[in-house]
Amino acid sequence: MKNIFKKAIAAGLLLAITGSFAACSQAKATTVNAGTVGSDTQVTENVVLTVGANITPHAEILEVAKPILAEQGITLEIVRLEDSVTPNTGVIEGSLDANYFQHVPYLEQFNKENGSDLVSVGAVHYEPFGIYAGRVKDLKDLQDGAVIAVPNNVTNEARALLLLAQEGIIKLKDDAGINATVEDIVENPLNIQFKELAPEQLVAALPDVDVAVINGNYAIEGGLHVSEALAVEANDGLAAQTYGNIIATSPDKANDPAVKALVEVLQGPEVAKFIEDTYDGAVVPLFG
Repeated sequence: MKNIFKKAIAAGLLLAITGSFAACSQAKATTVNAGTVGSDTQVTENVVLTVGANITPHAEILEVAKPILAEQGITLEIVRLEDSVTPNTGVIEGSLDANYFQHVPYLEQFNKENGSDLVSVGAVHYEPFGIYAGRVKDLKDLQDGAVIAVPNNVTNEARALLLLAQEGIIKLKDDAGINATVEDIVENPLNIQFKELAPEQLVAALPDVDVAVINGNYAIEGGLHVSEALAVEANDGLAAQTYGNIIATSPDKANDPAVKALVEVLQGPEVAKFIEDTYDGAVVPLFG
């Protein structure tokens, strides 16, 4: 009798534990697999999506998407980051679900250098690179040995060199393309000296160089206006086709409904209108 009683208790405990795990698994699945946005499915309960972004313009653009996503049951948490490494490491480590700050060439270079496998799930906007005045106020006034500041990471330095080539300041090998380096310069008639700096330091460096080639977002943050740039990337050039700013995430979240909803909203008309009305050509929507 005693053994039967013990077996009954054990069976009851096993059933309770199994039921508890099943309930937890079901709750987790409901959160992770909450429905996507669009005409076919709907979010069934609140989902929190954490996205790392550079402050300008990325975090500002995400703020526009935030209330739209809230209507669809998605709480967007925006983590503002000023550098170009932490947003990716955050996704790799799992503290961020996605990020919004980079273009595909930079992402590919980051993956190559770090052995990571982050993926793009959609482009949102394009930020024209510009050449901004430092000690020299007109490109025609550049003298022999002039100092030009450029970004120090591989993909953005290539972009800077392409813009300088566009303006006839240097000439690159015909096949240099988006992988151009200073080694690909075949003509440098002014013996330009290149000062390689972190992109976020370029605006502050302007008083100490003749001109600087600056990423659109850092130019905005530094109070510069694209309309005042000495030269800007052509909207129909190689750069415009290549350097759209993207939403990046880990492969396991590439098809996550909340991430897909974020991309859909960022590529929508409300965000496109905000970009066009706000950034005076320094940020160009790719959709909407």
